[in-house]
Amino acid sequence: MTLTPQWLDELRARTSLSTLIGKSVKVTKAGREYKACCPFHNEKTPSFTINDEKGFYHCFGCGAHGDAIRWMTDQRGLPFMEAVKELAATAGMDAPAADPRAAKRAEAAKGLHDAMGAAQSFFEEQLGGIDGGDARAYMQKRGITDATRRAFGFGYSPDSRGKLKTALRDFGDPMLVEAGLLIKPDGERDTYDRFRGRLMLPIRDIRGRVIAFGGRIIGAGEPKYLNSPDTPLFDKGRTLYNIDKASPASRATGRVIVVEGYMDVIALAQAGFGEAVAPLGTALTEHQIERLWKMVEVPLLCFDGDSAGQKAAIRAATRALPLLRPGHSLAFATLPSGQDPDDLIRASGRQAMEAVLTDAEPLIERLWKHEVSSAPLATPEEKAALKQRLRAISDAIAHPDVRAHYAHEFRERYDALFFARRESAPAQRRFAGGGNAGGRWQRDKRGNWKPPIAPAGAEVRAIGASGMEQRLLRAILAALLRHPDQIAPHREMLSALQIGDPLLAQLLAAMISLSFRKETVETQALLTILGQGELYNMAKGMLRADAFTLTSDRMSTDPDRLSRDLEEAVRVMAQGPELETALVEATRRFESDFSEENFAEQQRVRALKADHDRRLAELAQSEDIV
Repeated sequence: MTLTPQWLDELRARTSLSTLIGKSVKVTKAGREYKACCPFHNEKTPSFTINDEKGFYHCFGCGAHGDAIRWMTDQRGLPFMEAVKELAATAGMDAPAADPRAAKRAEAAKGLHDAMGAAQSFFEEQLGGIDGGDARAYMQKRGITDATRRAFGFGYSPDSRGKLKTALRDFGDPMLVEAGLLIKPDGERDTYDRFRGRLMLPIRDIRGRVIAFGGRIIGAGEPKYLNSPDTPLFDKGRTLYNIDKASPASRATGRVIVVEGYMDVIALAQAGFGEAVAPLGTALTEHQIERLWKMVEVPLLCFDGDSAGQKAAIRAATRALPLLRPGHSLAFATLPSGQDPDDLIRASGRQAMEAVLTDAEPLIERLWKHEVSSAPLATPEEKAALKQRLRAISDAIAHPDVRAHYAHEFRERYDALFFARRESAPAQRRFAGGGNAGGRWQRDKRGNWKPPIAPAGAEVRAIGASGMEQRLLRAILAALLRHPDQIAPHREMLSALQIGDPLLAQLLAAMISLSFRKETVETQALLTILGQGELYNMAKGMLRADAFTLTSDRMSTDPDRLSRDLEEAVRVMAQGPELETALVEATRRFESDFSEENFAEQQRVRALKADHDRRLAELAQSEDIV
């Protein structure tokens, strides 16, 4: 199928964006545009603007931006072609003709979808009938409300080998077998119903179409849960239960919760956690992890606290390792031992479940704790084995930057656990997986995790009070104090720095002034010239052995390396105010003229500013720039 730019432009022109968005978000007229509270992040004051004339929406709060197709893919979670087809059907447009083979597959799939829809209607009807009494009693015992029953499409399959087959006979046995609704035994024996005597739950795709079923036995019997087999509609390794409802819900909450089974999802949804999904009888697969990452960058896996639940968590963690990339990871919440989400919510309320989710650990924390506790660590050989296991974990990560950070973090924790001095025992306990003296990791609104703040000593509090720019600036000044010959080569860029701290600005000005002297000024002579006041005390503090420096000790004797490091650091420092001013100006232009060109420029400057902030953070945290 070929979609030309002209055809897509016509589709956008025929689609009323405000009407489309208004189906799921309350919009109000505001002049020639429409306003709404942004569906992509939580806000109380509307900053989400819809422009029908220009055909796009924009949120001034979180930066969400797009057209009708983007709305369907980002907010509804539909694949691109599914979004186009749904919009085209609403707009009364015929999509370009597909090739014959694709058309044949689509027609076959349509028949299967019809059969699954008919089966769902049959199961719902049976639940309300005489045969469904035991199933209704089970639902009442589990506390499932009528609203939840309707939302999730509960049904019942009678304990009969042929009732469904008879009800759906117009579809023919071959199609019902292909859909997984009938079983065709070997030999010439007749087909029969796959699901018998079970509480039925439809499994839906991202568009809400029934593609499979899961059935729970009523009373004694095995297996307790039975899923549809893989079919042309259903691949259990690629499907997540409740994805159709959880996808839009996750955009409102900024998180997605992965639990072990259907009933966990339903219990969470009934308690107000609509962003929950579950794999379908298998461990979480690579395809499912990638699907979760399309929803949020750090999905939250919530498994039981028993041995089986924790093994499932580690399997998911291990499977994710080769897939990790910057910003994308997993987090792990552990339920109290012996309780599933329904038990916890019934016993302690919704807030108890929220507390479990808030207490989730980052992936690296879960892996570290697992390896430290999985074997004794009493002998040198056992300690070396731990190191080998940690190395295997980091080696499994494909992305080089993420792999390097894991290796570095594991190395720091390992050294703190086994080689720290005795007075560092609290640090050993922290790295061994006990309490964190700096607090817990925290999740932001987009589901991303931020590390805890380290315990604040006097120097850390000063850095925290003044920010990363001040930390890097002090490192630059310390490098110039140690190597006064480097002031002159960088004098022009240094002179352009905008320094908010008057004392730091005075110190830099004094050093620049001294650099104009013909004779070379050594460090001690520079300190003498500064006198015995505040500048002298500040300079002496910067020269302490434990002060943060630009370049590691092993490289500080290389003048070329030192010069490169200084040039990089000063350049990054100088760019900050320039980019801040440029972003303010680009945003002002965009707000006054709501055009694609101005939006593109604002996004370009915003990306530059984000890159600058990341590099600033790297420089301000590293003891070795390159």
